[in-house]
Amino acid sequence: MNEQKIDELWHHLHWLSVLAQQGSYTAAATRLGVSKAAMSQRIAELERAARVPLVQRTTRSVRLTEAGQRLVDDIRSSFEHIAQSFAQVRDLAAQPSGLVRVTAPVALARQQLMPLLTEFLKTHPEVRIELDMSDRLRALATEGFDLAIRHTAQAPDTHVAWTLCRTESVLVATRAYLRKKGEPQVPQDLQAHNCLHYPRSQELPVWTFEPRQNAAKAKPAPDLISVAVNGSLAANNSEALREAALMGAGIALMPDFSAQAALRQGKLVQVLAPYKSVGAFAEQLFAIRPYATHVPRAVTALVAHLREGLAAGFAR
Repeated sequence: MNEQKIDELWHHLHWLSVLAQQGSYTAAATRLGVSKAAMSQRIAELERAARVPLVQRTTRSVRLTEAGQRLVDDIRSSFEHIAQSFAQVRDLAAQPSGLVRVTAPVALARQQLMPLLTEFLKTHPEVRIELDMSDRLRALATEGFDLAIRHTAQAPDTHVAWTLCRTESVLVATRAYLRKKGEPQVPQDLQAHNCLHYPRSQELPVWTFEPRQNAAKAKPAPDLISVAVNGSLAANNSEALREAALMGAGIALMPDFSAQAALRQGKLVQVLAPYKSVGAFAEQLFAIRPYATHVPRAVTALVAHLREGLAAGFAR
């Protein structure tokens, strides 16, 4: 193979590395913004040039051969270095620019992030955002995401994390429901109510509370109250729980960012306000990204915008 032929294969090698990362021709083609046919053709051309199979194809996925994996392992660091160098040069521009791929939970993205992302794009016209709304925890590095917004108790040590804001869980219901069924005064009263919950397992849900005066004193061994509750609806999405509560179906436990707009509008009221829910949902929102020596300016600008916007209060 002559030197000119090697020069012609740089794109092919990059596409092979993306294929190895994504695990399928369809996902790799989507990541690169090309057709699946073009993806397959490039890999076939690379295999002909290498004179050995590089990819093992199955009906559902692809796997690299030993030769293909060795090639990808050898070139990975070089492509990462090229990408970082280009990002550093691009960031010399006066304004943040480029594509930022973000993944976030569905309810949080729909209710809180979309207004903030729209505002950000208005003031940063050179930036493009690709938002993946999924409650599944994505593998950021392997799936090509620049940033994940996560509602979690603790950020992973293997990633860079920025704290965006604190949150807490709230109990909510409509006034009409409480007039009909009675308003709980202590957590144990919830056993007489239809409790709309987020399913954690096949077992009956248990909600745990702490008197707020205990939380304020930061006692080493707070008085926790655990109550087994029953309800006609369980949903793994806080928006669904909120909508059911708005229809008067019962008392729902959800993150405050899902309930704040309805609370401010008076459509829902908080139940058992003197008690703090413990362990139901995480108490912090984080922006998380894979570790890298260089963070694109568009990413840091977006994180700063989200932090400022969320600190000002959840969307009405």
